[in-house]
Amino acid sequence: MFNTFIHKAKLALSDPAIRNRIFFVIAAILLFRLLANIPIPGVNHLALETFFANNQFFGLLNLFSGGGLSQLSIVMLGVGPYITASIVMQVATIIFPGVKRAYTEEGEAGRARFINWSRLLTVPLAALQAIAFLFLLRSEGVLLPLSALDLVANIVIVTAGSLLLMWIGELVTEFGIGNGVSLIIFAGIVAGLPSAVSQSLFAASTASIPAYLGFIALALAMIYAVVVVSDAERTIPIAYARAVRGAAMSQGAATYLPIRLLQAGVIPIIFALSFLLLPQFVLSSLAALGLTGGVLVAWYSAFLANPWQYGAAYFVLVVLFTYFYTSITFEPSRVADNLQKGGAFVPGVRPGRETEHYIENVVTRITLPGAVFLGLLAVAPSIVQGLTGVATLLIGGTALLIAVQVALDLARKIDAQVSLREY
Repeated sequence: MFNTFIHKAKLALSDPAIRNRIFFVIAAILLFRLLANIPIPGVNHLALETFFANNQFFGLLNLFSGGGLSQLSIVMLGVGPYITASIVMQVATIIFPGVKRAYTEEGEAGRARFINWSRLLTVPLAALQAIAFLFLLRSEGVLLPLSALDLVANIVIVTAGSLLLMWIGELVTEFGIGNGVSLIIFAGIVAGLPSAVSQSLFAASTASIPAYLGFIALALAMIYAVVVVSDAERTIPIAYARAVRGAAMSQGAATYLPIRLLQAGVIPIIFALSFLLLPQFVLSSLAALGLTGGVLVAWYSAFLANPWQYGAAYFVLVVLFTYFYTSITFEPSRVADNLQKGGAFVPGVRPGRETEHYIENVVTRITLPGAVFLGLLAVAPSIVQGLTGVATLLIGGTALLIAVQVALDLARKIDAQVSLREY
């Protein structure tokens, strides 16, 4: 296996097209890390460190900003507004038939229009989040008193920074390898690992060493499980009707339809975390603007701080979003229709509606263990935190799960590019 890896790596670096794509990804990540370390004007760095040390919510939110939020950089919002816009557009495919038709039935032109709608929606969402963040941070003393003009300038800078990251992510998707938005989140996670490990080791006492050793073992087990289950799939046999041409009859070919166990990938994790973080962000912002009291904020903060309640809600949301995203990206009706048009069928199942029901049942059954597996992996750090009381493990577990999934997806796409050149 190691020799195969070395061979694939040599082929990837020797091919100019693949090498240029890899270097483009590296350059984009370096640019992102440079932007993530340029702070906005008027930051009280001492108050900022204290604020993040006492606020678990913003520690989780920092995950989506790629580490830019902890520095209050010009890209402090990260790709969060774009992810939120994507979630809204995915929900719109269920509510509005026209949006669903553009996403699923109108081909590349429809998908391009769908992506453009997501971009346009990102602009107001980024502006609203920038306003809410800056007012909240100013009320906490993290931002120094600013004039109205300076405050507006900061809002424009933060909004533009989020749009710039969205643009960089799309460039990586088009000219690089892998999903650009996921790679930006991945780069932020990897960049924050050294400081997170050093802080954990510095804060560790002799009594908590077994807990940290247990978490290391759990992390290794999670990585192994994600690697194995990500490649698992259920195959549906597909046969083709015999073709008659004149007096000759050709035997129909046989193949299979693969259905992955984790078809939704890392998207349910991102959606579930966004759904959990959104209420506290809204409540905190309203409290900072003086539009609501702090009772609701305190209640929801206590809910997030309880590892058992938070873990249960997180697990349920991951399972639900796995089914939701799978139902959007994989439509049995379209698959059955394409099979029928191509003269293919599932042996023992009539083409058309019966084939659609058969594939739908298979997808429903195969999605359940995948969703439960993904949910258990997501809440495993919360369980460890509840049993050991080590709070720093929660962020590391979620980040680890996202990082492994993104790394696997990147490795598959590089391997696909190499295999294409080999043939």
